[in-house]
Amino acid sequence: MAADGMLLLNLSSAPRGRGHGAPNRQPKGVKRKLQSPPGNPPLKRKPAKNTFKKPAAEADVREKGNPSPKPLPKKQLADNRNASQKSKPFIKTSSLFRNNPEIPAIHRKVVQQVQENVFTTDSFSQLELHPHLISTINTVLKISSMTSVQKQTIPVLLQGKDALVRSQTGSGKTLAYGIPLVQSLQGMESKIQRSDGPYALILVPTRELALQSFDTIQKLLKPFAWIVPGVLMGGEKRKSEKARLRKGINILISTPGRLVDHIKSTECIHFRRTQWLIIDEADRILDLGFEKDVAVILNALNAVRETRQNVLLSATLTEGVTRLADISLNDPISISIADEIQKAPKPTSQTERQVSSSSDCMDPENFAVPEKLKQYFMMVPSKLRLVTLAAFILEKCKFEKHHKMIIFFSSCEQVEFHYELLLKVLAGGPGSEQPERSSGSSACLQFLRLHGDMAQEERTEVFQEFLKSKTGILLCTDVAARGLDLPQVTWIVQYNAPASPAEYIHRIGRTARIGCHGNSLLVLAPSEAEYVSLLASHKINVSEIKMEKVLSSLVKDDRFKLHKPRGKKSCGVDPQEVRERATVLQTRFEDYIHSKEGNIWWAKKALQSFLCAYTTYPRNLKHIFHIKSLHLGHIAKSFGLRDAPQNLTALPTAGSKKKTKPRPKRSDLLKRTHGKRRLAEILRSEYSSGMDTAGSSKVKKKRKQRKPGNQQLPT
Repeated sequence: MAADGMLLLNLSSAPRGRGHGAPNRQPKGVKRKLQSPPGNPPLKRKPAKNTFKKPAAEADVREKGNPSPKPLPKKQLADNRNASQKSKPFIKTSSLFRNNPEIPAIHRKVVQQVQENVFTTDSFSQLELHPHLISTINTVLKISSMTSVQKQTIPVLLQGKDALVRSQTGSGKTLAYGIPLVQSLQGMESKIQRSDGPYALILVPTRELALQSFDTIQKLLKPFAWIVPGVLMGGEKRKSEKARLRKGINILISTPGRLVDHIKSTECIHFRRTQWLIIDEADRILDLGFEKDVAVILNALNAVRETRQNVLLSATLTEGVTRLADISLNDPISISIADEIQKAPKPTSQTERQVSSSSDCMDPENFAVPEKLKQYFMMVPSKLRLVTLAAFILEKCKFEKHHKMIIFFSSCEQVEFHYELLLKVLAGGPGSEQPERSSGSSACLQFLRLHGDMAQEERTEVFQEFLKSKTGILLCTDVAARGLDLPQVTWIVQYNAPASPAEYIHRIGRTARIGCHGNSLLVLAPSEAEYVSLLASHKINVSEIKMEKVLSSLVKDDRFKLHKPRGKKSCGVDPQEVRERATVLQTRFEDYIHSKEGNIWWAKKALQSFLCAYTTYPRNLKHIFHIKSLHLGHIAKSFGLRDAPQNLTALPTAGSKKKTKPRPKRSDLLKRTHGKRRLAEILRSEYSSGMDTAGSSKVKKKRKQRKPGNQQLPT
């Protein structure tokens, strides 16, 4: 075709015989026949030389003198192409640094943070405690002096009074109620028997906190072996829990949901001798929707015994906690450790608490922050979130090597997705199926995950493993945000912003505990910049870390080096090289995601869960976190997807993907129906689809109210 085109092009300027003056117009694409001058024999068409030579393996015209070589097989041709592609320099496929929104300049005002004096010089020996209990605190727990909350709370509880305790995270609230509880039970006149049942009930919001509280109480009870502690929580076998309840548990630690389950279904559980009710992390219990369960527990306790000692503990005092205090506490002592609040404990009446709660609702609440905690934030465009997170992990946990990090996400799907992605790409290198065996310094990256959808055995194993390790990266949801004492945690990363300043305080409270040093990082998009001002209004100071500084750590990792000739080396970090390495890392993520169909499905599922979580921010934060401010294509990049996915709402859930079956046809349904009742139900559902929504909802309500025996078949 190329030769014919050349021939027509050459002949277009040749003399055309008759009508030479007027050009003979023809439709495009129609070949004009070669014409000869009149009286001459027809011209013979000369073969035109093809100036565009084809490769030897695919040439159509060959010289007769040279024998034509045999065509190469397809497999060998493909291998040759792959070899040539490998020899070429790496081609960037991700435009990470184009079309990003401008990062706004943050003009934040420095505020005076609320500080608490964590430690005191007073020792436990100054209190009227059993000598064996003091010895256990000093030797087993290795604690010699009291914290501020312990100094103020323990004497009040030893007097038998109710208390509402508010203190910052990591200040020792578990021992503040645990020590007087053990002192009270061991000193009873009639020695406690295991078969007596619960003398104390401790409610906690999460399973991990239940295990941690159980471990602390068990250590305190070491010299008093006749007092038996026990724990009830979701995920464990009910049969084994019922067996332990039948044998007897004197200090019962439980999550509210599982305890309500046993109250309704287990006959042997009773609260006839219960003298203590302790609700730890009361605000979190209410946030998780356990308010009705707490009411059921209070009713069960009040039905058999009205007089008992009640304690509520929380790092934040919300309206819900105040309401819970009104219904559960009897003339309580309010203990708050913040410097700006009066240090001495003071009794508060119900009317005073109502006044204080209403004023707290009107004015922004100020939160106490650990003194040795350094707080940072980083503005990152959506496309660069994934590579920036990876660069930060490499900088802190690979190159500095002594950090222990917790990264918070807003959903379980995001935790699972990022765990697999970071494990394969960062810890093991591209294509590695066993990253923990990879050679080099990348082997020091140890990733763990913790969220509510995991089996309880796995959750407990991960919790204990991270508790004992000196380094590591824990990816988790807010299930690890409350009460957990995880030692040696040096960095808290909030990859998704929390829904409230109170939740922010609880997250960063996993580090800088009991006077230790710690750091926190909040990752924000440019559209979320106003969140910094919101934190400042609650007297929370955060300093900015530049994204470019974090990305520059990729220069230290040769796995993401772009192999191409370079000029003279500059003294500082070349911004172009940083961008190239970030692009290489992003391409590694995308290659892994697109290597399998299942990986793409997980990426879309994680993206869907992120968007769903983004829509759940409270109304007063919608001007900062609004779904319309997100660019779906840019967000998709942060999940390793090359393009914005379509029909995200049609994605099945992880569980339904395995269980769902193809919907049977109507003819098959009719074959399976037995009797007129089943047929009537099918016809009713078929024709009710054309009814208006209001009418159909009324019909559904009426059907729910009817009894099954009173239903009539349609005629």
